[in-house]
Amino acid sequence: MMDVLTTEVLGNLVWQWAMAVGIAMAIGVLLRVSLWRVVHRLRAYADRTPTRLDNLLVELLDKTKSLFLIIISLYFASLALVLPEAADRVLRSVLIVGLLLQIGYWGNALVAYWIRRNVQRKISEDAAMATTMSAMGFVAKIVIWSVVVLAALDTFMDVTAIIAGVGIGGIAIALAVQSILSDLFASVSIIVDKPFVIGDFIIVGEQLGTVERIGLKTTRVRSLTGEQIIFSNSDLLSSRVRNFKRMYERRIVFSVGVTYQTPPELVERIPSLVRDIVEETPDTRFDRCHFKAFGDFALLFETVYYVLKPDFNVYMDAQQTINLAIMRAFEERGIEFAYPTQTLFLEPSSPEQP
Repeated sequence: MMDVLTTEVLGNLVWQWAMAVGIAMAIGVLLRVSLWRVVHRLRAYADRTPTRLDNLLVELLDKTKSLFLIIISLYFASLALVLPEAADRVLRSVLIVGLLLQIGYWGNALVAYWIRRNVQRKISEDAAMATTMSAMGFVAKIVIWSVVVLAALDTFMDVTAIIAGVGIGGIAIALAVQSILSDLFASVSIIVDKPFVIGDFIIVGEQLGTVERIGLKTTRVRSLTGEQIIFSNSDLLSSRVRNFKRMYERRIVFSVGVTYQTPPELVERIPSLVRDIVEETPDTRFDRCHFKAFGDFALLFETVYYVLKPDFNVYMDAQQTINLAIMRAFEERGIEFAYPTQTLFLEPSSPEQP
């Protein structure tokens, strides 16, 4: 038995190999059990506290991979052996790569935790910001894993040439997807600057409707007639957008024309008559009413008032009430509305000469 234990295998005695295996198993079991107990107790503690730091710590510890624990166990077990320099370098490189991968998993868990905590809260408050935060989280994960992969490769080879190649390839890819990147950055600009948000009623050129969704490439608007209008974010950002949701009150201008046969006394009373009607209409503020001009076929009166609510239906209700009241008031006073007419004057012909 002693002869077997003292037999040399790959530069180390059998009993040294056995001890290294025992150390690896002991450290692996100890780390696994300790991690499980810490996570279990910390999770129970986190459920009873309002702070988020302990919840984040649970998320990170829970993402610790068994492979990483095995690599740690094997590395410390190898310290009990006499290994060639090349084997020692390989073990150190494997340890570094394992650590880098684990850092990547922790970073990924950190971003996922941030997205879950913030996006779920923002969806009900600001769906557009939730979309941006999700996109930012996706980009952050790509950056984390890109750094991890490059750092891991750097332990085995010179990555300078790879980085240079990636840089040239990145330029080519950027040129190929220029429109997509333009829409992506436009989306971030729209959501951060907030010229409009979901639920706003906007007019872009001849198109109008309510914003339904702000995506990474397009913004979708539901028109008044029911169809969905899809705008490219870059085109939308370069257009003049009229946002009616930001309107605090609506300025209304309308004109009324009466016939030239209306007596001056009644003409003089029309501005005060219209003012009384507007002031009696709910959700309005009277500004002015003037005898503006002598038209081609009417005496023109211009009225300006404000609707105190931005809702379009409130404006239409107010205008309808005012129009009906003006019709009744003019009818009671014998004031006639003017409309385009033509009057032909026929001169009598001279009698024929005998």
